[in-house]
Amino acid sequence: MPDTPAPPPVILGGEPGSFPHGVLAERHPAIIRQVRDAFPYDPGVRGALDALLASCLNGVIEPLPADAHDGDRWRDWGLGASTGRSWFDVPWLWSESYFYRRLLHAVGYFGPGPWQGIDPFRPFKLAELDAPGTGEELAALDALRGRPADESAQALLLGSLWGNRADLGFRLSDAGSGTRAAVPGLVADDSDALWSLLPAAGDAAGTVCLIADNAGRELIPDLLLAAHLLAHGRAGRVVLHVKPYPYYVSDATPADVVDALRKLTAAPGEAAVYGRALWAATADGTLTVRAHPFAAAPLPYEDMPDDLRAEFAAATLTVVKGDLNYRRLVGDRLWPPTTPFADVTAYFPGPVAALRTLKSDVITGLTAKTESDLVAAEEQRWRTGGTHALIQVRR
Repeated sequence: MPDTPAPPPVILGGEPGSFPHGVLAERHPAIIRQVRDAFPYDPGVRGALDALLASCLNGVIEPLPADAHDGDRWRDWGLGASTGRSWFDVPWLWSESYFYRRLLHAVGYFGPGPWQGIDPFRPFKLAELDAPGTGEELAALDALRGRPADESAQALLLGSLWGNRADLGFRLSDAGSGTRAAVPGLVADDSDALWSLLPAAGDAAGTVCLIADNAGRELIPDLLLAAHLLAHGRAGRVVLHVKPYPYYVSDATPADVVDALRKLTAAPGEAAVYGRALWAATADGTLTVRAHPFAAAPLPYEDMPDDLRAEFAAATLTVVKGDLNYRRLVGDRLWPPTTPFADVTAYFPGPVAALRTLKSDVITGLTAKTESDLVAAEEQRWRTGGTHALIQVRR
């Protein structure tokens, strides 16, 4: 048998002009400034944020305090090997993740102190949730009333997919994103395979794990999709996996789930019907919110702990949302785009589907023609602009 080709190396952020370098050198400093200006932080916090800014641009990775509640966990996740190195010289996925952990330390999120438990990204999340466009999207649900279940299901699936463009980290550092013309297009569409993995209404329904990505205007479509699966017997239970603490600016936490449910239940029309159903589902356990520590790990899902592996193995389907989770699912590497999605996710313990709008360089599972057409039309901008999306499934 031929040897399996070695995977490409993990992505680093040190190459000037690359997308990862731009995130580390431009996006992270912009986020620090946004957070610094969003709260009346005291001089101690403001000084800590300024120090983090200097560290990101010209310094090195520093360890967590000796008494950090999660110090042992981060040491298991590779902190020792990264301490003292430039942010640009360690794996990009690791560097990004640790940046947000250091940001939470800087603002006193883990306390003790007056800022303990205060989400530094909350103003941005609420602005997204309360934007006029959110109300317009909820009002559009009224058009689904009375439509065939399969038609509604596909509409809600695509809503969940394209809702990923509401990523706040993507918007905060890209001033032109609000005016950039979007030309949405699916570069891969396995939606038929996704639906085939879920039982038809009336059959014995199992558990669907939904690994959420962003809060606000993305989380609401995810919840709507979950509500449809439960209401129509396509799932007997949905487990919504969110982050255990604020992460990547807009990633959803349990508090963001509550905000989204309140937004739905307070809305007029069909949105409130969905909201009440979801509220009841959380009360009876058919919708469960899970915040596993590994959700915020700087590691690929291939390194998931045994309890999480067992949970995904028992699920009828695990749906992985968003760009960051896609990078963790397939490995944060510059795969040839035609690398089969099934090959790079073969380790996953059960059927898995990825719903993702493209906002970073990592991509797998394209046909050669799709890749050549995209490159001819847009060179490499299609990888990171958020105007293309995919639905990929490995049974």
